[in-house]
Amino acid sequence: MARSVFYYHRKRLNDDKYKDEKEEIASIYHLHKGRYGYRRVTAEMKNRGYSINHKTVQKLMGTLDLKCNIRKVSYRSYKGEVGKIAPNVLERDFEASLPNQKWATDVTQMNIKGEKIYLSPIIDLFNGEVISYTISKSPNMQMIEKMLYEAFDKVKDTKGLIFHSDQGWQYQHYGYRKALEKNGIIQSMSRKGNCLDNALAESFFGIMKTELLYRQSFETAEEYRFIKRIHLLLQQ
Repeated sequence: MARSVFYYHRKRLNDDKYKDEKEEIASIYHLHKGRYGYRRVTAEMKNRGYSINHKTVQKLMGTLDLKCNIRKVSYRSYKGEVGKIAPNVLERDFEASLPNQKWATDVTQMNIKGEKIYLSPIIDLFNGEVISYTISKSPNMQMIEKMLYEAFDKVKDTKGLIFHSDQGWQYQHYGYRKALEKNGIIQSMSRKGNCLDNALAESFFGIMKTELLYRQSFETAEEYRFIKRIHLLLQQ
């Protein structure tokens, strides 16, 4: 067999290596009407049982010419080691056999009519229930504390519960860590710069923004803040 023929057929075989993954990526992309970038597609692929690296998803989306049609509005709470970093106890094990065994949290930013607002929920990994949440005009410590205390009022027995977050400054804060410790909670943090370690929260934000934020027209952020739809969505 000629060398050129051999390499031609080998290339074709390699191109088909990710055939199923490509079909799934395209399905996720079109299901969400082009609103998902490679990070959210990767998180959804993980949810569907695929073991695939985010860099591979990004490459495959490039070959399929699939690009996110929504201008990304990102908020990064990481400001270096301003407190204590907890180990990654969760280790991407997003399954829970009972309620209040594992919680996840994060903060997301939304931009409405040029005004930024921030949402911080606590999500139960057992069934996706939102235990508590706060909405604020700034990503301050008060919104995190309020979210915590509302959760503690609702769930009395939290001893041994694993509570996962990223390495945001709020979660390194002394008061936050002490509040968890006082309630017998095991703190867990994602590795630095690895959003897939908190894929459940990322997926929640992706669905929430797709179903609520991007499909609605709001005149002011205040209207969005108190509109009944967000309350209904968060209680699902």
